[in-house]
Amino acid sequence: MTSNPINIPGHLAATGNLPAEPNVFIGRERDLADLVSMLGRVRMLTLFGPGGIGKTRLALKLAASLAKDYPDGAWIADLADAEAPERLVPMVASALGIRAEPDRQLADTLVEALRPRTLLLVLDTCEHLVQPSAELVQRLLSACPWLRVIATSRESLRVRGEVIWRVPPLGLPGPVDAGQATDVTEELLDCDAVRLFVARAAAVRPFSLHAGNAAAVAEICRTLGGVPLGIELAAARARTLSAVQISARLAGRFELLALGDRTAPPRQQTLRATVEWSYDLLTEPQRALLSRLSVFSGWSVEMAEQVCADSQIPASRVLDLLTALIDKSLVSVEPALSGVGRYRLLDTVRELAAEHANADGEMPRLRAAHRDCMLAMAVAIVDRAFVRGDPPWTERVAMYHRVLAERANFHLALAYCVQHGDAEAGLRLCHALSGSWLASGDVTEGADWIDQLLALDAEVPGGVRAKALAIRAELAFEQQDYHGAARFAATSFDLSEAAGDGNPATALRVQALTWLMAGKAADALSYADAALSAARLMRDDWEEGLALASRAAVLAGQGEIAQAQAGYVEALDVLSGNNRWGVANVLYGLGQLARARGEAADAVRYFSDALAIYREIDAKPEMARCLGGIGQVALAQPDLASARSSLAESVRLNLAAGQRLGTARGLAALASLSAAEGDQEHAVRLAGAAHALFDEIGVADTAPAVRRLDELVAAAGRQLPSEAVAALVSQGRALNPHQALALSAAPAAAGGADQPDGAGQAGERDLAMAPGPDAGGQDRGEPDGPPWPGSLTDREAEVAILVARGLSNRAIGDQLFISQATAARHVANIFIKLGLRSRAQVAAWVIKSGPGERGPGVRG
Repeated sequence: MTSNPINIPGHLAATGNLPAEPNVFIGRERDLADLVSMLGRVRMLTLFGPGGIGKTRLALKLAASLAKDYPDGAWIADLADAEAPERLVPMVASALGIRAEPDRQLADTLVEALRPRTLLLVLDTCEHLVQPSAELVQRLLSACPWLRVIATSRESLRVRGEVIWRVPPLGLPGPVDAGQATDVTEELLDCDAVRLFVARAAAVRPFSLHAGNAAAVAEICRTLGGVPLGIELAAARARTLSAVQISARLAGRFELLALGDRTAPPRQQTLRATVEWSYDLLTEPQRALLSRLSVFSGWSVEMAEQVCADSQIPASRVLDLLTALIDKSLVSVEPALSGVGRYRLLDTVRELAAEHANADGEMPRLRAAHRDCMLAMAVAIVDRAFVRGDPPWTERVAMYHRVLAERANFHLALAYCVQHGDAEAGLRLCHALSGSWLASGDVTEGADWIDQLLALDAEVPGGVRAKALAIRAELAFEQQDYHGAARFAATSFDLSEAAGDGNPATALRVQALTWLMAGKAADALSYADAALSAARLMRDDWEEGLALASRAAVLAGQGEIAQAQAGYVEALDVLSGNNRWGVANVLYGLGQLARARGEAADAVRYFSDALAIYREIDAKPEMARCLGGIGQVALAQPDLASARSSLAESVRLNLAAGQRLGTARGLAALASLSAAEGDQEHAVRLAGAAHALFDEIGVADTAPAVRRLDELVAAAGRQLPSEAVAALVSQGRALNPHQALALSAAPAAAGGADQPDGAGQAGERDLAMAPGPDAGGQDRGEPDGPPWPGSLTDREAEVAILVARGLSNRAIGDQLFISQATAARHVANIFIKLGLRSRAQVAAWVIKSGPGERGPGVRG
């Protein structure tokens, strides 16, 4: 008897991260049309040209125009601040929300996460990382058949299949005689370069093209060679100069610069001359501030005041000077974050500004000041984010997002600490950032920074090193490196005791959890009690709440459900009014206890409340865990429809974040779901896929999840011939996780026999939208061959031919004298076996198979 459906939280799909356009996009309509058409035929496009020519803006406009064609979104990874080749993959993964896994290269996780996605990826500013960018793109394109890549670079990547589009300057007007300007004004407005100048000039003061300025505007655009950045910088001068004055000053400036680097391309000479001209027209304080701002990867006014102010530029003047630089188009305004305005320099301007900062000998001082700024910011956030009372949760959520927004600046600060041997400041910064790393799942990133800093030969106070080691222990535990976690925790505790400082509560808490994982419950409880005492001695509410939750987890592991419940309730009381991320962790524990007691409604309530909190900070692995818990409860009801929705979404989130262990557990649960539906074939195939992933990760055969899979297969063996079960397991093991998730949707596609016509097709559309297989095709058309190791049966071949003729499931059933549900099941199996995602692709496959009634791979 099916209970009332369990309320499952809604879909959690992301559609990309393209920024909003800062102003109206002008011109290049023909270029855009050609590029849109081109990306329908190629998979790798590089927009090539010098700085300032408009590569990034064109790439963003192109991606936004095409976003609707990519179900998994259009995304951009800005590589300008990737200071070393090893930062490339982490920056791309971070932009896509993909998290590192323990004991696995992040590039491997990235490939697997993108393999099934129909996605457009923009890699912006690749020229300083051409070789690693080329290697990454080649690997992604080879492994991810539905991926398209747009790169922007001053140098081509030379990737196989790359199409290079040299971004041209904007269209230029012909020479205009001042006496004939009245006759050509309308004609000039058809020119992209002129339209851009007029629009940007009108943004700083009332401005229009007329007979009196038409000749000067045309000359400005011609002098600047149609380079968008140069035109925008010149137009910004319209606030104080007429077009005639701007033209005259530009002409003189370029005559002066004509004796410069004659080997540079003309447009680069023009661009640099334009930026230099704008720089030289600044006042001395404006020049100084612009040079100093080059130390940032984006900033707020407060950050600029802290890093850039001195006796020459008092903090009280920074805002006015910054406003002047914005007015002159040298500083770009970014979307505000939680009501705080943010700014950044265009790459070309930043490059020139950094040159001046270096020439003036200011860069070492600026980098140190930048480090201090980022350390102070992180410490200020952590000092407020993990205490009881104010600020409210909404403000703490804003703090999480602020830390994420400043990732590039934090990386620059940490890199400075590593490069200059400043282990103490670096470890303090890591300690302050640890909450963000743990909440977001970026534990490998945090572990790498701490390892680099701990390896430095530098004097560090014992308490600072002890705190860093305690965080390193937490990160190792999250990486499932339990031996490492225990080692780091023990060293941290010893240092804390010796220094009379540090974080003994965290060290003891991690040791309690590692003993729990080792099956030593008595030792685990002893360490948990010690962690609780240490936290109370430290008067640290946050650590006390976590220690209580850890102690409750140990008690639950011992089967002491009532005591564990009391422990979690006490932890919830201590953490209430504190950071709700900790509250969510406790709610998840309470949900697990309720599930163990068979209290379905309470379990779903706890899991759903935790899920809502995790959503606010975009903690994808934790969101997946809660959805998995909801799905397991629904499966036990049984509320199979709700179970399928929740479990499938859990697997999708784990796949999106690149988490194999969570994915394997989700597939195992979906295997149990298929068995509950009476579909033993799908259940065994999914069990095989889950088992293969557990083996790949290194999960022992004695683990409870693996044992349950073995029991499921054994139960199927009592209903199916043993050779059939062995073949199904083999087929499942051959699937990658994305194919397995698509397979799990097949029973839903089959529908019931009493469905109206079209219901089965809706299910098939769901399957077609699901993450697809690792097909060999270069485009979204049919793959070169079926990735499935088996082949179509005679009946499936008949169904495929009827699908190609455009018949619905009901019509196929009528023609073959089978039920609509059976027809839908055959269609779903065809999708899986051929690695296809729609009925149109099945039709294309049948046509490609030739004149015979059977395609390649059809069993005779």
